[in-house]
Amino acid sequence: MSRSALLVLADGRFPAGGHAHSGGAEAAVKAGRITDAADLAAFCRGRLHTTGLTSAGIAAAAALGHDPYELDAAADARTPSPALRAAARRLGRQMMRAARSVWPCADLDALAAAFPRGAHQPVVLGVAARAAGLGPEDAAHCAAYEAVSGPATAVVRLLGLDPFQATAVLARLAPELDRVAERAAAAAHAGVDALPAASAPLLDITAEQHAAWPVRLFAS
Repeated sequence: MSRSALLVLADGRFPAGGHAHSGGAEAAVKAGRITDAADLAAFCRGRLHTTGLTSAGIAAAAALGHDPYELDAAADARTPSPALRAAARRLGRQMMRAARSVWPCADLDALAAAFPRGAHQPVVLGVAARAAGLGPEDAAHCAAYEAVSGPATAVVRLLGLDPFQATAVLARLAPELDRVAERAAAAAHAGVDALPAASAPLLDITAEQHAAWPVRLFAS
């Protein structure tokens, strides 16, 4: 395992398109559910243990080499919102472009050919992690971190929240991030049928509402 490769893949500046997505935070801010750092912490914790856990499991399974068709179908089944499915595939396309430039390999080429409109982002993330020489728990850590770092960064822009406070939220979630990644990787080792399927219905509902907004700062 290369710690440097893990840092590159998890870096928010990795050009995988995540900066354009708020992870549901924009809708939560507009609805008044996020107004300060404490609200952000609660939002991120809930997201981590639902969609974050689910994405981490799929990414870990892809890093292990499970069938990408099966994993993409599993991701579809775990994403009831059409808006979020579309966003996941857009992010998958962008992740694919970045990963093939940084870690070119036959597995990424095959995945791109199999899903010309984009596979779900956690599937691409897991294959990219494997191409980078990383393991399933590394891929799970990346997915879990993305699930909370995106909203934290977005809220700084949406509310003008002190970035030190937003970063402190992420730092205090670190032990839970580790546990979620470990749980996700363990499930991936047990097979696709054992992958987490935690849901967050409010995120699905607000994602559909957000997609219909005529003006918004983030794509999702």
